Amino acid sequence: MPALKTKTTATDALVGLWTLALTAFIVATLYFGRELLIPLALSALLTFLLSPLVTRIERWIGRIAAVLLVVALIFTGLGGTGWIFTRQMVDLATKLPDYKVNIVAKLHAFRLPEGGAFSAFSRTVEELKNELPGGTAAEASPTVTQETDRPETAVTSLTPPRPPAVPVQVVETSESDPMDLMQSMIAPVLGPLGTAALVLLLVIFMLLEREDLRNRLIRLVGQGRISATTRAMDDAGRRVARYLLMQLVVNVTYGIPVAIGLYFIGVPNAVLWGGFAAVLRFIPYVGPWIAAVIPILLSLAVSSSWWTPVLTISLFIVLELLSNNVMEPWLYGASTGVSPIALIIAAVFWTWLWGPVGLVLATPLTVCLVVMGRHVPRLTFLSVVLSDEDALTPAEDCYYRLLTPGEHDELELVESYLKANSLTALYDSVFMPVLITAETEARAELLDQEQLINVEQSMRDIIEDLGTRPAVPSKAAAEKAGAAADEKAPPPPALAPDCRVFCLPARADRDELAGIMLVQLARQQGFGAQNAPAKMVAGELLALVEKADVDVICISVVAPSTVIHARYLCLKLRALLPRLKILIGLWGATEEITEATRRLRESGADEVATTLAEALVQMARLAPPLSEEMTPAPIPADEEERLAALAALNLLDTEAEPVFDRITAKLARVFEVPIALISLIDRDRQFFKSQTGLPEELAQARQTARNVSVCGHVAAKNQVMVIEDLARDRRFANNPLLKEHGIRFYAGAPLLAPNGQPIGSLCLMDMRPRQLTDREKRLLQEYASEVMEEIAKRAPADRPPATESATPQASVSNEQ
Repeated sequence: MPALKTKTTATDALVGLWTLALTAFIVATLYFGRELLIPLALSALLTFLLSPLVTRIERWIGRIAAVLLVVALIFTGLGGTGWIFTRQMVDLATKLPDYKVNIVAKLHAFRLPEGGAFSAFSRTVEELKNELPGGTAAEASPTVTQETDRPETAVTSLTPPRPPAVPVQVVETSESDPMDLMQSMIAPVLGPLGTAALVLLLVIFMLLEREDLRNRLIRLVGQGRISATTRAMDDAGRRVARYLLMQLVVNVTYGIPVAIGLYFIGVPNAVLWGGFAAVLRFIPYVGPWIAAVIPILLSLAVSSSWWTPVLTISLFIVLELLSNNVMEPWLYGASTGVSPIALIIAAVFWTWLWGPVGLVLATPLTVCLVVMGRHVPRLTFLSVVLSDEDALTPAEDCYYRLLTPGEHDELELVESYLKANSLTALYDSVFMPVLITAETEARAELLDQEQLINVEQSMRDIIEDLGTRPAVPSKAAAEKAGAAADEKAPPPPALAPDCRVFCLPARADRDELAGIMLVQLARQQGFGAQNAPAKMVAGELLALVEKADVDVICISVVAPSTVIHARYLCLKLRALLPRLKILIGLWGATEEITEATRRLRESGADEVATTLAEALVQMARLAPPLSEEMTPAPIPADEEERLAALAALNLLDTEAEPVFDRITAKLARVFEVPIALISLIDRDRQFFKSQTGLPEELAQARQTARNVSVCGHVAAKNQVMVIEDLARDRRFANNPLLKEHGIRFYAGAPLLAPNGQPIGSLCLMDMRPRQLTDREKRLLQEYASEVMEEIAKRAPADRPPATESATPQASVSNEQ
């Protein structure tokens, strides 16, 4: 093992040295080969820019004619622009001597503070101003000298100043060679002209042979990956062409306002400086300010006041701010895909390599590097370093924040994510990958057990906090809803049937956390849902499910929990409850889904989902349909004993009693509901012993049929029952009594006879759906106990009192 580790270290060191040597070789090649590479880069850049135009024109006149026409148009445009600029420069040269007086006045008006750090600079400026026309240096002034050879006398004399001696040097000159003089004048011009001619020639041939060049590049770079290379080249071409086109638009929309503004300010040759501004803006960062220098200096020269220079400087500042903060973000958008800091570093690097031309080419070349990094696996580091994409995915960022508590606020990330995405997307795309990554790294001993517990506990706290908030649609969902509202929307669908779901963890705490997420989302959809804790063993989970009245069981599986754990639990559930619907959630699974689904279906699963969003859809599909008639309450096995206990209390068909009426009235006030009543369940009817807020016909009748009674279900189950929305519950959605009076909410606690038999219920009803907290449920039970104490007073003396185990506090049903 140590030998293997040493070998691996040596291999890594060699790879690092090879990478460093290769990088140095590439940089050296770019630097020493710039005379050849710069024309090639400029030609490729212009080819990117002109290819769309040539492609459109060649459909009508052919490729060769299209290329020549485009080149001719470019020459014509450059020639016309050059002629205009030349005329403007000549006109400026003829007017410049007229501004001499204003320039001298501005320099004489220039004042600097005396003393301090600027004292030497101030003296130098004053001496220069004295040398200008109108200064004091040219005027001869007498100089006062004092002779102090003897201390007792002083002789003063007036003598003119002596000019300093000027050294004279004799230089022998020879007759100049005309060829040398011509060479010294023409040589600096021939270099750029030759480069321009080479670029033009390369552009023509690249436009003519662009398909052939593309195919050769695919063959050379792609190495058999034609589709990936084609995508990379198309992406690079599209981004570079769009960037150049948008930069041209930005520069033109910058140069035109410059020319117009300078014209109205009064700066001469405004068209010339507007054109210079548009051209120089192709040089990033420094180009616009180089273009602003000469107009600002001219504004100082042509105006006798300071207003013209101030307006000129303000014009460039305002236009630069508008261009950088409005035009460029609007037109560029995500066309480059390069981060701002990468653009700055690239500008410095390419300027160091290729000078001013490198500064112009910095952005297009960097865009090509980013595209290569996105499509070539070995160059992925280029995309990570240079692109504007987030270095970490939201899931990775969240996991990093959870590992460093106190340094980064994970709630800030959650809030930011929820502004553009739904809560379902947050759980599926962020929290599930975090759970999987944490457990995987813990098993690989990259994360200790304490860190794993802290991560899971932090996630539990965040999930519970999100569960207390009202459901708010994401920004994308709100925009989609707003767009749909503008159209002729169909009528809203009928209420979906209620689906009561029980989530069971397959094995571990991470499975329980996933179940908590699903329960939250299900409750937001109006389904009744609850989650079992992970600390329960399989037998305890089965007993819990058998006791609960649910429609769908969802077994939650988060990797590295396996399909085996889900299959074991599924087989046990199917054997215990053959007609129960079972949904398996393989959260975040991406591999071998088909095989896993097949195996789970063989074990008895009805559906398999890999995301919470998919699970919500499957739950709605598995929900039992609404019945056309209300489901009547089941008849208890000891029904005759129950009826006998009720008859012995002599409560049926009796007048209302103030003691019970005070309880129902108080109940309605405390819970802020319109209806509160005490009902007694007889063989075929329910009798209202006391009521507050019932509709008039029911209050007068004081009874209804038992088969439409919700209180009959409370008495049959002998437990507290809360139904948050009756219209979504399959048992009561079509209850004629409830539909007729618009009753949507019900909460009832059983009333027990002294012998423990359930004889009725104390219930609350409302006209709108609502929820009942655990505290309110306990309070409802306390009022039910108060009613039972009054009932016990009417019991025959020979009846034994009810045992403590018979009280309704022992079992509570949470239904939605």
